[in-house]
Amino acid sequence: MNHGVAENDSSEQQHPSAKARSSKYICKTIVIFLLHQWLLIGIGVACVLAYYFPNVAKHGGIIRSEYSILYGAMAIIFLTSGLSIPGQKLFTHLLNWRLHFLVQVFSFIFIPALVLAVVHIILAGDPHGHVDRALLAGYIFTACIPTTIASNVVMTRSAGGDDAAALVEVVIANFLGPFITAAWTVTLLPNTAEFDPWRQASGDLSEMYKDVFRQLGLSALLPLVIGQLVRWAWPEKTERVMQTYRISKLGSACLLLMVWMTFSSCFATGALQTLSVQSVLFVVFFNIALYIALTAICFVLSRPPEILSVNRFGMRSIFKRISPEETIAVCFCGPAKSTALGIPLLYAMWAPVDLYTKAKTSVPVLLYTTEQICIAHFFVHALQRWHNKINQKRDVESIGDHVNSPEMAVFSLAKEPSDQKGVIANAHE
Repeated sequence: MNHGVAENDSSEQQHPSAKARSSKYICKTIVIFLLHQWLLIGIGVACVLAYYFPNVAKHGGIIRSEYSILYGAMAIIFLTSGLSIPGQKLFTHLLNWRLHFLVQVFSFIFIPALVLAVVHIILAGDPHGHVDRALLAGYIFTACIPTTIASNVVMTRSAGGDDAAALVEVVIANFLGPFITAAWTVTLLPNTAEFDPWRQASGDLSEMYKDVFRQLGLSALLPLVIGQLVRWAWPEKTERVMQTYRISKLGSACLLLMVWMTFSSCFATGALQTLSVQSVLFVVFFNIALYIALTAICFVLSRPPEILSVNRFGMRSIFKRISPEETIAVCFCGPAKSTALGIPLLYAMWAPVDLYTKAKTSVPVLLYTTEQICIAHFFVHALQRWHNKINQKRDVESIGDHVNSPEMAVFSLAKEPSDQKGVIANAHE
């Protein structure tokens, strides 16, 4: 009896310690989960700060974000890219014409055509104008601007994709964008009286061109060249420092500054607050649906079904699959749009239009470019898992090929006489 009582006492003493271990494990799991979602949490904090203190990070605000963030944060992203990407890899992708065609045609032709079709459907189904026409004009403009510079490289690298391919594509797109976007937008605007303010107004774009190319040179190309020179001069030291201190993580932190600046400018103009509830809900949910659909289309175009790869009528060369790493780059570069080029171009194109109308027109650009970062955060994990599965399948196939290789067959044949000798010796015994 005493022995049983002693066992009960010991079990009661162990029970609180087990509960403590369980609570500690739960707390540790929650902390790890929150740390993995730090980018989304940071975006939420940036939005709250932008709402209550919009004058801090707006364009022309206290910290002059058009210089401190737009130049500084982007320069850090491209400097880290230059330090981490081999120069030969950049040169290889510079000559990758199939990748250029896939990304640029998708960005400048397919997306505008799709958005224009949606705009005409809305015009046909909304004759009373519940959805603000400034938003529709803003969506056509958003569809015509090039892919974003900063987040594409960061997200591609985080998902295990080819960040060199992403970097080359965003540079090409942002060189083409200023020449394509303005004329393409005015051409695609619906030919109705509702869109006359945007079709007839044409501002002087010369200053905008100077600003855009100065920004592209100072915040993207110059840091990239400096990073490449440092990597060329001290390759081993650079690689060791990048791996030890995880310098590439700085790019993700810089994205939060870009989101803070974007929402600060949006709240400072008061454009969001004056839109109808129907218009705001339309913009938010349409952005989500559009980005997910465009990403799925990019994935299918990059990795078409095997049935289309049959060698008939030249279909294999047309529907040839690109590598998984390049596919990830296309999935982030294709659907994304740039607020860094979009907003200056919008205000330069429609300079004669009143400020309130321009602010409402900019809402699709601001919200789409912000929502794309949030949604892309989830695609990073999805594409990362897909990429890991592809790599595991490759490893299994390579092991199988190694086992079934001719060298292994010769090796097994060479072992046969000794095995037979062992069998004969055992028989004699």
